[in-house]
Amino acid sequence: MKSQTLTAQAALTALPIILSLAITALLVMAVGADPREVFTLVWEGAFRDLRAVGQVVNFWIPLTLCSIGLVVTFTAGLWNIGVEGQMILGAVFASWAALTLDLPAPILVPVEILLAMLGGALWALLVGVLKVRLGVHEIFGGVALNALANVIAIYLISGPWQPPEGGSVRATPPFPAPALLPPLSDTFKVSLLALVIVVVAVVGVWLALRGTRWGLQLKATGKNARSAMLLGVPTGRSALSAFIVCGMLAGIAGSYRVLFTYNSLRPGVSGGIGFLGLLVVLLVANRALWAPLVAFAFAAVLGGSARLKIALQLDASLAGVLQGFLVLTALLSNGLRARLAPPTPISMIEEPAPQPIPAEAAHEQ
Repeated sequence: MKSQTLTAQAALTALPIILSLAITALLVMAVGADPREVFTLVWEGAFRDLRAVGQVVNFWIPLTLCSIGLVVTFTAGLWNIGVEGQMILGAVFASWAALTLDLPAPILVPVEILLAMLGGALWALLVGVLKVRLGVHEIFGGVALNALANVIAIYLISGPWQPPEGGSVRATPPFPAPALLPPLSDTFKVSLLALVIVVVAVVGVWLALRGTRWGLQLKATGKNARSAMLLGVPTGRSALSAFIVCGMLAGIAGSYRVLFTYNSLRPGVSGGIGFLGLLVVLLVANRALWAPLVAFAFAAVLGGSARLKIALQLDASLAGVLQGFLVLTALLSNGLRARLAPPTPISMIEEPAPQPIPAEAAHEQ
């Protein structure tokens, strides 16, 4: 019986991948191309040499940071659509330090990252305050603040931070060398510091959600905020803390884009990474350790699909189609898994002992 259950779980896990690949293959055949050639080109485009792998990793780093931050807010039951704006504000804060502070690199780079964390956290906290204190749903607040963050970045690029030759909406002047993150090598252009930050963030979030009081409070808030509040969980503070943590990680992701990927601040610096992080989290179902793996798969598909336009005259957006189908089929598979799961016997459900309601819970929301 147990082996049958494990087999069914494995089949439901593999089903979304198989279905999404099959549907994408049918679409490729419909436009007269060979699916095997398409998948071969995507693989070669992502892993043909160290330089290509470095480009994949450079996209994976900010995507993983946003994804692991979104795991925190999703655990608390919050749809942090504003992660794009939090990336942009992190990039803006880091850009200010890069353009104005005259410090040696060992001091300037940590200052830039800390300021990026501050910018992302403040922008996320604003979404949280609108949600907790004013009742504005985080989706609406996040979308509005995304647009506002983009307007702020464009204003700075075309105004106070414009290049010396005159106004431009393309980018700020290139940042000085001490302000930039150094690459590991000329062929494998990846920041070692960023890799360390990603590992620390993933492990830290996993441990925090798995074995701390804060993680339990986030889970209780996400499952049922009203019941959690009645049991003494400070749901408002939990929600705000989740927004802050996600904003800090998104801010670091934004700083990486300006301090390494572009070496300047550009409009749309987030590049849709925040929205792609939402797809990653939907696919991993809030499992923190799975987020880096799925994010790397997404980064590889996006990086490898760039060759499709040249070789087969297929648009690179085919990668987005594959990712969309993968998320859709994964959600359907999760729903099917939940329906097929055996019900928990009533005798196994422990009734929690009644607890006094703290005074702070009565005024939490």
